Amino acid sequence: MKKTFTDQELKTLPAEEINRKMIYEDYSLLKSLGGEKLRREMVPVGKVCRMVVDYLVKMTGPKKDTPRHAENAQKKLVRVLSRITPGEYDGFVGDNKNGLVVGFNHPSLGEIARILTMKIDKMGGRTMLFPVNLPWYEALCTYYDKIKLLGIVITPTITPSTWNKLGLKEGTNLYNNATRIKHEFREAYTRESHDIVKNGGVIFVAPSATRQAKVFKTPAVYRKEEDIIPTMAVLALRLLRDPEMNCDFLPMGVLPPKRHGRGLNLYKKYRLIPGELMTADEIRTKYFNKDGSAPERLEGFDWDFHKRIADTLPKEFWY
Repeated sequence: MKKTFTDQELKTLPAEEINRKMIYEDYSLLKSLGGEKLRREMVPVGKVCRMVVDYLVKMTGPKKDTPRHAENAQKKLVRVLSRITPGEYDGFVGDNKNGLVVGFNHPSLGEIARILTMKIDKMGGRTMLFPVNLPWYEALCTYYDKIKLLGIVITPTITPSTWNKLGLKEGTNLYNNATRIKHEFREAYTRESHDIVKNGGVIFVAPSATRQAKVFKTPAVYRKEEDIIPTMAVLALRLLRDPEMNCDFLPMGVLPPKRHGRGLNLYKKYRLIPGELMTADEIRTKYFNKDGSAPERLEGFDWDFHKRIADTLPKEFWY
């Protein structure tokens, strides 16, 4: 039986403490916010994922040598996922020593497994940070430490889709508390992104913040008549305003199989197609102020980044 946070805890506890309680003390933020149905929907998937993680961790060794144990578990993960969730990622270069942020279109859940395989195969033990929507996060977070052994650090986020499904009434204490926590999750993710990327790690991000096969949400967005959610620009600005940060941004197209659903699409092959890299120097030169200082926002960055994703894909995936 999942524990719930009190109104006072939702009002006062920092997001980091809420996260710790979800990981180690069996608390559910979703249940506390009235999202028990969303939580229950993910229980079966969570059980399967945890069984896979247990298999990878328990069936490898040596247990007393953590680096070797982690390496062997990661290799086993690649072998397992390559069979049941095949993917092709020719052309992906993994020897870039800078930190790397990879942004991709997000047609289904299936590409997540293929991305994990690609990352471990091409980039070995480099730490990978993955923001995970709260229902998925709660299904996995009690295995946080075991997942981290596989080189993957998960962090909670509340996407617009989940926020809408919660249906919180604006102006209520619950709405205000949830808004604060949502913002603090985002800030915690930004801080962790900075630390991981500065140490040569990798971040994978779906700029749409929801499952969306199209690179541009609508033709109007492509024509620049409507704004793009500034996911990539906000991240680039917050990372690269640190003058010591060497962090490149890689647009990546996800080409799903012809007949695919929104799930894992087992045994169907995906293609992960790297686009034209945007280096830290290029971003600072093109989007920062002429004196090298960071502007308030990176004008045009999101559209340019999305266009580089689109350039890797057939036109039917543009908008």
